[in-house]
Amino acid sequence: MSTPVARPSAAIRVITGLFHQPYVWAIVALLLLLVVNLTKNPAYLGVSVNAATGNLSGNVIDILRASAPIMMIAVGMTLVIATRGIDLSVGSVMAVAGAVSMEFMRNTGTGSFGTAVVAVLLALGISALLGTLNGILVSIVGLQPFITTLVMMLAGRGLAKVITSGQNTSATNETFRWIANGTFLGFPVVFVIAVLIVAVLAALVRRTALGLMIESIGINPKAARMAGIRPVGILISVYIVSAVLAGVAGIFSTASVMTVEVAKTGMTAEMDAILAVVIGGTSLAGGKFSLTGSIIGALLIATLDKTIVYMSIPSSATPAFKAVVIVIICLLQSPRVRSMFNRRRTRVIITDKETVPV
Repeated sequence: MSTPVARPSAAIRVITGLFHQPYVWAIVALLLLLVVNLTKNPAYLGVSVNAATGNLSGNVIDILRASAPIMMIAVGMTLVIATRGIDLSVGSVMAVAGAVSMEFMRNTGTGSFGTAVVAVLLALGISALLGTLNGILVSIVGLQPFITTLVMMLAGRGLAKVITSGQNTSATNETFRWIANGTFLGFPVVFVIAVLIVAVLAALVRRTALGLMIESIGINPKAARMAGIRPVGILISVYIVSAVLAGVAGIFSTASVMTVEVAKTGMTAEMDAILAVVIGGTSLAGGKFSLTGSIIGALLIATLDKTIVYMSIPSSATPAFKAVVIVIICLLQSPRVRSMFNRRRTRVIITDKETVPV
């Protein structure tokens, strides 16, 4: 008679469950990047406090600040991809938001708090308008999301050039600059704002039925419609959210230097957003999504960008280096590759009546 095999302990079950999370390898890669930087400089993760201002400073703080705009576009992209769509226009929307805010403040000529507030509202308003147009073309007209947002990517960049007359536009407003460069309790304001926005959005999609409806549309639109879910309103909503968050990212990016470069602001941002979503474990085929994974993906990309600069890798080789790291992570997340690491032998418990698999 075979000897019964003991069940794995609770700790082992927790660890096993953790490694079944789609974003676990992103966490591993993030830790490895930090280890690489620590190897070069043991004080890499050190955080100091400015005695005069009380603000925190260090590489970790810089990574948090750099991750904020990526986090915004990644979270918005996550919701769009969950509906089986894609938004290639987020980089151009960033440029439009930055162009509108900078032009308004430059033409107003005042550095008041009210001017900064109006500039932010104008930037978010035009971003929402562009997102609404994307949503209408996809949900009502029936155009493919790829084509729709590709056209908007080109049109948005052109709109930014029209707004600024094709010139880089600068403005002066300390309140607006504080959004990207200020601190709150020692931490970057830009990161605090990003975390608050993500927390509100996460509560909305996970504490209500909205998240399930988004996933159902991505899994099977026809079945979702038969279940009483109206895809049109939800699709328009996710594209608006994606565009508004891209507008927030545009404000973050331009406020840091108080200049919008229409040819560079938001350039390739859509690729960083898609990579952060994929790294975080959300499938491009739609359906289930992970906001937590996308946030981790954004932190990973920000850390990778910082590591590339810190390791003095030539700018010409940066895209290749970045691509290699991303490909490795995506391979580790592949179900087929993961199955090679997670093969488990069938264990049995012999009871007096039957064999029970565990």
